[in-house]
Amino acid sequence: MFPLDNYQKAASVADAIQHLSSNPDARVIAGGTDVLIRLRDGKTAFSHLVDIHDLEELNRCEMTDDGTIRIGSGVTFTRIIESDIIHDHLPHLHTAAATVGGPQIRNIATIGGNICNGVTSADSASPLLASNAKLIIQGPDGTRHISLSEFYEGPGKTVLKQNEILVAFAIAQEDYEGYAGDYFKYAMREAMDIATIGCAVACRVEGNTLADLRLAFGVAAPTPIRCSTAEKAVRGEAVNEALIQKISETVVKDVNPRTSWRASKEFRIHIIKELAGRVARKAIQKAGGNLS
Repeated sequence: MFPLDNYQKAASVADAIQHLSSNPDARVIAGGTDVLIRLRDGKTAFSHLVDIHDLEELNRCEMTDDGTIRIGSGVTFTRIIESDIIHDHLPHLHTAAATVGGPQIRNIATIGGNICNGVTSADSASPLLASNAKLIIQGPDGTRHISLSEFYEGPGKTVLKQNEILVAFAIAQEDYEGYAGDYFKYAMREAMDIATIGCAVACRVEGNTLADLRLAFGVAAPTPIRCSTAEKAVRGEAVNEALIQKISETVVKDVNPRTSWRASKEFRIHIIKELAGRVARKAIQKAGGNLS
C-alpha cells in the first residue's frame, strides 16, 4: 500500500482545481509513473493526491477548425504514437514518443506529466519546443497561455502553481505546415533509459534554402532549451554540407551541459555537436533539401 493521507478522484478539470485549492498539500496524479515511485520511496509531499487520470477533456488529440493541433495533457505516449495527426504533422514528436520507457510505461505515462516534472531529460520537451508549442493552463483565476520556453524556471521547477492544471498543448498551423522534423535520443542503452542527450529539429526548406530551423535539446542545459544562436546563424543559408557543419559548430554557443554520473560535460558537448548535425541533416532532407 502507498502511504496516502488523502485521495480525491476529480470529476472534471474544474473539480480538480477546486480540490487543489482547498488543500494546499495536494498534488496532481495522472499516469502515476513518477508520483507512485516517489510515494514508494516515502516522499511525504505526495501523500495528498487529486486524480485527473481519464478525464475526457484532457484526453483529446485533435485538429481544431483553424488548423491548430491540440494535444490534451492526459494523452498517453501510446496514443501519440498511434495518432495520424501527430505522425503526419509533428513527426519529431511522434519519433520522440516511441523512445519513452517501454510499452507498459507508454500505455500509462502522459505527455502532460512528462512536461510538468520540469526535468531536462523529458523526451517530449525538445520536440514541443521545436514546434513552438503553447501551454494552456487552467486555474481558479481562469485560463492562461504561455510558451513552453516560459514554463521552466530551473531544474525540476516550472511556473505551474499548486492549484493549476496543465490542460493542453497547442501548436498553430503556421508552426507545422510546410515543416519537416526529426528527433534522436542518445542514451547509454538502447531501451528504457533516460536520455543522455535528446535532440529535436523542425525545419522548412524553400528551393534549396533553409528558410527556417528550430533546434532544441534536452539535457544540454539545466532545462530543455532552444538553440537561438545556431538557428539565427543558418536561417536563409543554402542547403549543403557546409550548412550542416555550421549547425554542428555553432550549437555549442547555446548549450550548457553538466557532468554527471551518466556522462561528462565534455562528452555531452561532443554528442550535442554530432546530434545537431545528424538530426538537422535528416530533417532537412525530409523537408526536400538536397545536400548532395
